[in-house]
Amino acid sequence: MNAVVGSHDLLLVTLDTLRYDVAAELAAAGRIPNLARHLPGGRWERRHAPGSFTYASHQAIFAGFLPTPAAPGPHPRLFAARFAGSETTAGGTYVYDAPDLVTALAAEGYRTVCVGGVGFFNGQPPLGSVLPGLFEESHWEPSFGVASPTSFEAQVARAEEVVAALPADRRLFLFVNVSALHQPNWFHLPGATREAGDTRATHAAALEYVDRHVGRLFAAMSSRRRCFAIVCSDHGTAYGDDGYTGHRLGHEVVWTVPYAQFTLDGPAEGAAA
Repeated sequence: MNAVVGSHDLLLVTLDTLRYDVAAELAAAGRIPNLARHLPGGRWERRHAPGSFTYASHQAIFAGFLPTPAAPGPHPRLFAARFAGSETTAGGTYVYDAPDLVTALAAEGYRTVCVGGVGFFNGQPPLGSVLPGLFEESHWEPSFGVASPTSFEAQVARAEEVVAALPADRRLFLFVNVSALHQPNWFHLPGATREAGDTRATHAAALEYVDRHVGRLFAAMSSRRRCFAIVCSDHGTAYGDDGYTGHRLGHEVVWTVPYAQFTLDGPAEGAAA
């Protein structure tokens, strides 16, 4: 990451509440082609979330604790604050002297931008201002939130505006918290009703909705130079699994999340290809 930071734009997308099993099934079935074409080997990596709900997980992620590979470690991290005795800081880790990655990247000259989704990013109550407050620039409006059936396309449109307004020589760290997977998501499945509520099937339909628009986000972020991208979930959610519903609980479907990291080629590389 020491070769990437400073040379690439950076994109972090959290598919809020996305379950690993649903994400893996849809990739294998060819139902999310725009995401799958960027997944190494066409598959999501199975990882463990650093928290069981949005606020806790994102606090950890912004501190450099991305979801951990779901296998015995230790696993070297991409980013880490300088910390004596850290067993997951390795030679390839980008190490910073700041309390969080967002602040560190701003010190490196990156424009740090948050396009929020769920309530912890809406900037309305004080708690909803903590996470977006880490960024130099943050965006949220009701059309980005969980109740909007067109939330992700609205978020992508704002991201496109952010990229277009930035000077060409300014590096960008863009964070997008995708709210579409979070409940309520019943409206993403044709024929589903509010009365029937959210299900594993409507959760899957929400991921298909995101996939239909994610290509625009990737195109915008690779329009200026190479972009290193991380796309993952912050936690999963239960739909009656073993009697559990929701998250902020210790069930396997909450702790196990999909993860991918990849490079999006910039204009020059795309032309050469």
